[in-house]
Amino acid sequence: MKGALTRFRVMAYVVGVFLLLLVVAMVLKYAADMGGAMKVVGPVHGFLYAIYLVISVDLALKLRWSIKGTLLVLLAGTVPFLSFWAERKVVEKTAQGVPL
Repeated sequence: MKGALTRFRVMAYVVGVFLLLLVVAMVLKYAADMGGAMKVVGPVHGFLYAIYLVISVDLALKLRWSIKGTLLVLLAGTVPFLSFWAERKVVEKTAQGVPL
């Protein structure tokens, strides 16, 4: 279970950082007409988010999270800064032995 939690933590941070990069790329695209960054960051974030989903579901199954808790963690990778918060909550709850 420790390995699954570590994988989740790493992916939560990676997806969070790439989501912030995606927001910057979107601003550049629409405010400065510089769409090149979107062509790179968009697909990379999408790929990493898919990995985040698989790793999160794996952890949810191992820790027997509720469906609501699982869905909230899965959606955390779509809102800037939320994946960082979700990662902290998952680590806290796991350390306490409380399922989401």
